[in-house]
Amino acid sequence: MATGRFLDHINKAPYSLGLEYVVSFRCLGTRSQDRGKFRMKIPPVKGMRDFYPPQMAVRNYIMDHWRQVARRNGFLEYDGPILEYLQLYTIKSGQEIVEQLFSLTDRGGRELAIRPEMTPTLARMVCQQVSSLPRPIKWFSVPRLCRAERPQKGRLREFFQWNIDILGVDDVLADAEVIFCTLDFLQTVGLTAADIVVRISSRRLLSEALLAAGVPEDRLADVYGALDKKDKLPHEQFERMLSDLVPADQVRQQVVALMGAVTLDEVAAMVRSDSPMSAVEELKRLFAILDNMGVGEFCRFDIGIVRGLAYYTGVVFEVFDRHDRLRAIAGGGRYDNLLAMFDGPDLPATGMGMGDCVLEILLREKGLIDDSLLRPELEYYVAFAEPSYLDQAIHIAAMLRRAGLSAGFSYKPIGLGKQLRQASEQGWRRCLIVGQEVAFGQVILKDMATGQQGPVNLEQLLAKRAHA
Repeated sequence: MATGRFLDHINKAPYSLGLEYVVSFRCLGTRSQDRGKFRMKIPPVKGMRDFYPPQMAVRNYIMDHWRQVARRNGFLEYDGPILEYLQLYTIKSGQEIVEQLFSLTDRGGRELAIRPEMTPTLARMVCQQVSSLPRPIKWFSVPRLCRAERPQKGRLREFFQWNIDILGVDDVLADAEVIFCTLDFLQTVGLTAADIVVRISSRRLLSEALLAAGVPEDRLADVYGALDKKDKLPHEQFERMLSDLVPADQVRQQVVALMGAVTLDEVAAMVRSDSPMSAVEELKRLFAILDNMGVGEFCRFDIGIVRGLAYYTGVVFEVFDRHDRLRAIAGGGRYDNLLAMFDGPDLPATGMGMGDCVLEILLREKGLIDDSLLRPELEYYVAFAEPSYLDQAIHIAAMLRRAGLSAGFSYKPIGLGKQLRQASEQGWRRCLIVGQEVAFGQVILKDMATGQQGPVNLEQLLAKRAHA
């Protein structure tokens, strides 16, 4: 390509703002050794995130608490590959899922996908070793996931998600455990019943109630989808959608009345068949267990909680902020038939997923986290009064690190004043100043917050740490 045409091609490229790279090229068609240069700025991929140290601290704060809470509730951590066969997701969700994820064909012609969720991986892994796994199976994971969605507030194309699942328990007590663990975390990070609410329903209850109202069984999945969008669409648009799905006026009126019920007793009064009543009693027992676990004030019945995914079979729930300003913080429910879809056993299961995006927005709005509060704990900066003490400062820093303390020092023999400014800018809590004006084995300890300083015995400092 001639140089002029090459430059024209570059100038027309759709580069936008971002990190800057300098690309050099040798002039073509000449013997000149001069090198021309052009600059292009490459941004991060839309919907993906850079985690600079302050943002990484927030991410670690959330994920550390996810892990801590899961473990104290008896869950064991697992993980799987970020790439799975595309078929793993189409089996569960159909071909339409392909448009909602990032897929590729590798050099061997295999159709793969970056994982958009963790439940199919969980199902695959359990099916592979189901005969050797002790019951109940209580697992959790904190995977990085990607979905090909339009980025918006609280929803990005790349995100982290806390998943907890209990397999092998065919009892509503397992659903209560999942909900309790979810709330255990939310309370741990400072949220209260005045901040959040868990809205709980039952797909079994809704299914039987809709059938009792006259909705044909082959239209249930479509009605679920419409009801799941009820609060996200203008009223007129939802009415038109429901009219198309349920053309019979009397049946549609019963569906609308059912969706307006605010208590389990109201639902029980509308439907008289045995199956819905059994589901009502199951939900009443769930709420009684949650009361007994001390989290009843966070929970309420909401028949409008449908959960769009087709594999849910029983209790379903979603967690929202009390003022409904944000998307759901978390959601989950019972999926007793999922493993059978992957040629696995008929194993009951229930679980929950919580993404980090909406959660972080809520925590920031409530003033429970911010970048400054989550600065790393940098303990000792070892400064030297004169360049001749640099080697001693390095030695002391290494001793502190071996004792389990964070320690740093200047990489250049700069003046003491510059070192202290560097320590302050980087956020070190204390400075140890090495110099000739103190007794052998001592250093000057300076508190960076108060400015107070005085001599300390280094050996005693390390011994105190060893016995802490």
